[in-house]
Formats: sequence, C-alpha cells, structure tokens
Amino acid sequence: MDLGIKGKRALVCASSKGLGLGCAEALAAAGVNLVMNARGADALEASAQTIRDTYGVDVVTVAADIATPDGQAAVLAAADGVDILVNNAGGPPPGMWSDWTRDDFIAALDANMLAPIAMMKALLPGMMDRGWGRVVNITSQSVKAPIAVLGLSNSARAGLTGYVAGTSRQVAGKGVTINNLLPGIHATDRAISLDTGVTKAKGISMDQAKAERCATIPAGRYGTREDFGSTCAFLCSQHAGFIVGQNILLDGGATNATL
Repeated sequence: MDLGIKGKRALVCASSKGLGLGCAEALAAAGVNLVMNARGADALEASAQTIRDTYGVDVVTVAADIATPDGQAAVLAAADGVDILVNNAGGPPPGMWSDWTRDDFIAALDANMLAPIAMMKALLPGMMDRGWGRVVNITSQSVKAPIAVLGLSNSARAGLTGYVAGTSRQVAGKGVTINNLLPGIHATDRAISLDTGVTKAKGISMDQAKAERCATIPAGRYGTREDFGSTCAFLCSQHAGFIVGQNILLDGGATNATL
C-alpha cells in the first residue's frame, strides 16, 4: 500500500533501537525523511546510516536525552517544521509500590509524560498552520490494564493518555491527528530486562522465562519491531486521517478486554 507520505519529514524519538527504530525504518520505507534521536551517539548513527543505505532517505541524527530541557531544545532545533512526530522513551524500572520515591515518580513523569507533551506543544502549531500532521505516542499496554510491577509506567503513561484524549480533539479540525500505540511485549532490550528479572526471581533460565511469558500471549510469541513499525507508519499515513485520539493495542491479544 502506498501510504502517501513520501517526501514528508518525521521526528522519531528514542529510535536507535527497539520500537523506535522499527518506526523509523517503516517510515523510511514509505519515503519519509527522518530526524532520529537517542541518547547514545554511536548506536544512533549506526542505525541512521543503515537506514540511509537501505532506503535512500535523508536522516539527521541528534544524540540527546529527550527527557531534559537541553535535550528537547537540541532535538527541536533539528526538527523544526516536521510533519510527523513519534514520541518514545524507555520505560522506568520495575519494582513494587513500596520501593518508589517522589524522585522516581518525577523521573518517570519527565520521560514518559512531560517530554512528549513538550514536543507536541512545540511542533503542533506548525502542523496546524500547514493543515496536516501526525503524532504517534508510544505508551504501553499497561494504560489499558495496569501491570503491578510497572507502577511508575502505569502512572506516567496514563497521564499522557489523558492529555492526548483532550488535545487530539482540539487539533483534529486542522488536519492533525494524535494517537497512541500501546505495545505489549516485543523482542527488544525491554523484554530482555523484564525476562532477566523473572530469571532472578524464579531461578529459571531466560528461555524458560520467555516461554512462560509467551504462554500468556494468545499469538504465542513476542512482537517484533517490524510489526510495531508498520502499524505506526499506517497511523502516520494519508489513510489514517479519521483516526483521532485512539489507544491501539499491539500486544498479541495479551490484554483480556472487550474494549
């Protein structure tokens, strides 16, 4: 399918690997020029060069921490005038309700709620002036069904979801859509981190931990970054202009909910 966005320009945050990289790759395959951001310069530039070589699109890289004001300023300086924004940041560490301090919550809010809000506030006006724009926020399946050990993520991402619910309806009339993608477990570094925690808690191998988790997923497997990126690219396409303020699960059916 021709997504109708060849020649558009996108900012994809936290895109040197994992789900962010999957989104960057899928957009590049559709002919979108990119601004890619991540904290690690070496991994970021390596991923960007692979995309340049594979898809022939223009890629600008900005190594910066998107959760900080300085990092946001550096990214926005390179991303001025983009048509597409994909907000993404690594999730906060797992734990129990009794573990987390105020500082832990502030860090989670900075990365997973306030940073994406800051990027939207900066870039939405230009999209609205031009009469077209797409924003996709990568959140989590825990927004639909909270995961006890991910309380920091539950809290911060739910706050972002509430912000998007109202804001998306205010900008849709200007040709700009905002939607959220809610990943379940995917074969990324995050999955390795979570499975490692299971191995330590239960004294089992990584293969056993993965098998246990796969058994809870009706699709019977972890998602891939390609699965995720393709869905993101569709939401950024010309075909998705009537999808507004939605929370779309990509979890292989793991969240047992009617709506």
